[in-house]
Amino acid sequence: MAEKYAIGIDIGGTTVKQAIISESGTIIDKWEIETNTANGGISIPDDIWASIEKKLEELAINKDFILGIGAGAPGFVEPSTGIVSIAVNIGWKDFDLKGQLEEKSGLPVLVDNDANIAALGENWLGSGNQADNLVAVTLGTGVGGGIISNKLILNGANGTAGEIGHFTVEPDGAPCNCGRRGCLETIASATGIARLASDVVASGCETILRNYLNDNGKVTSKDVFEAAEKDDQAAIELIEHVTDVLGLAIANTATVINPSKIVISGGVSLAGEQLLRPLRKAFDKHALPRISEACEFVIAELGNDAGVIGAAFLVKQAQQG
Repeated sequence: MAEKYAIGIDIGGTTVKQAIISESGTIIDKWEIETNTANGGISIPDDIWASIEKKLEELAINKDFILGIGAGAPGFVEPSTGIVSIAVNIGWKDFDLKGQLEEKSGLPVLVDNDANIAALGENWLGSGNQADNLVAVTLGTGVGGGIISNKLILNGANGTAGEIGHFTVEPDGAPCNCGRRGCLETIASATGIARLASDVVASGCETILRNYLNDNGKVTSKDVFEAAEKDDQAAIELIEHVTDVLGLAIANTATVINPSKIVISGGVSLAGEQLLRPLRKAFDKHALPRISEACEFVIAELGNDAGVIGAAFLVKQAQQG
């Protein structure tokens, strides 16, 4: 019997990543198209399906061998309906992504948010190693979260389960894009770390972070980790603060889920052990010892492919019932 395929789609504010993936998890081909956010992103489903049709023709794959389409979108998604409630970076509000893609493709479509599909991808073929209970944390421009419990992704009543980036960690803290203040992502994201670094420089303390600001007009999260490697005390203390706040948030999440794996991904995770060591220390400090004993911290392995792989897994999972 000829092998069948799933199509995985990971929609971002700049590009739409797409892939054709076999049932066994082999990426047959992957590609990107530009995310056209003009007119509230109305043309995106058309653009996606046109590029898929072209790719299937190039690869001589008959549509009959496609089991379905999985799609991840940024923002708040209702997986039960496939409606993207809010995707600020794209301009979508109550956007029927599932309905539109099904109408254009004639294929079954499953939709979830981007952090959830990244968690599923890492768990299927990456560092999650098919754990039954897992927490995935993405540290990028914001902080994303995906939770797998008893092998299933948690969505909640309207698709917002696992949004740990919006834990309130400083009630009177910095403004967050969600409209509230003091969310975890105002501290632990790449932009949050950069903001804190700018505050350190503005405080007048002795730090080489000032050199990065003078040379480049800004300080990035990468600069902070570089400065810490050079034994800059201000940068070291900043990382300790960020990882303590993040470690507390993850420890609280772990108390509910009791995971065997915590998977860290996103641009900030490129710091590797320089991030993981203090983060694990903070987690152990805040977590119930029995929970900590069962839990391993790992850096994600799949990089930019996690989303398309996880989206394809939605289709595979649906086929398995």
